[in-house]
Amino acid sequence: MNGLRILVTGGAGFIGSNLANHLADENDVIAIDDEYLGTPDNLAPNVDYRRQSVLDDDLPTDVDIVFHLAALSSYAMHEDDPCRGVRVNIEGFVNTVRSARDSGCDTVVYASTSSIYGTQTEPSPVDMPVSVNTAYEASKLGRERYAEYFNNHYGMQLTGLRLFSVYQGYGGSESHKQRFANVIAQFADDIASGNPPTLYGDGTQTRDFVHVDDVVHAFELASEDELNGVFNVGTGEAHSFNTVVQMINDHLGTDIDPVYIDNPLPDSVYVHDTCADSTAFQDATGWEPAINLHEGIARVCAQYE
Repeated sequence: MNGLRILVTGGAGFIGSNLANHLADENDVIAIDDEYLGTPDNLAPNVDYRRQSVLDDDLPTDVDIVFHLAALSSYAMHEDDPCRGVRVNIEGFVNTVRSARDSGCDTVVYASTSSIYGTQTEPSPVDMPVSVNTAYEASKLGRERYAEYFNNHYGMQLTGLRLFSVYQGYGGSESHKQRFANVIAQFADDIASGNPPTLYGDGTQTRDFVHVDDVVHAFELASEDELNGVFNVGTGEAHSFNTVVQMINDHLGTDIDPVYIDNPLPDSVYVHDTCADSTAFQDATGWEPAINLHEGIARVCAQYE
């Protein structure tokens, strides 16, 4: 992909800034963000950054491709302000896609979530039944349904990526997220600082951890292959929090045990296990994760060594 004009919404956030910086090497990239959770410090100088909300009327959608990552991206954010969550995640999505259509752009790739699968110990195929237990999940599923509408009614190309547990570590653009960062980043920072990481329950919960570089590659491929619908982006391997803590200790040469506490989240909303079946996306694009968890954690820990 080169020589294109591209818009990245949520472009100062964790995944958005990684995507914008990567694409800006060979494209004209605009990144917008309302700085609710993003910071322009994440962006390279060659990215055209504009502080702007996806709810605004004058979005810079006169582009070839829109990558839509702007969202309130956690359970807690939606519980704190559910109406804002609906406005940003659904109204902001509809406003962005409508603006793109009006500007002549018919290609939108957007972020959805794997949380709608609930707790799954086996790989979750993209066509399995889904449900919602949180406002966050409802907003992302609503986004998928509106994408279906824009595709069926207007013939636009809309591709949703159900992302699994994306990480990079505080040495990258994830540092500004702090308590909203992936647990790998939080655990590594705690252990490197000589503090025990805090784990909910007994630490046996598992996640399909996928490195942000692999996710950036997935977004790029999704925009090139004229896809419609939703696809999973994950590694197909699940690792427990206890395993992650041990791997971080091994990389840092430390021996710090975690502290276990009761899970403060209701069982009805807490996803205990995730694992992706990304076969459909791999078949459609040739994408495969290139960074396994061992290498990914080595990259996270490198800043502390």
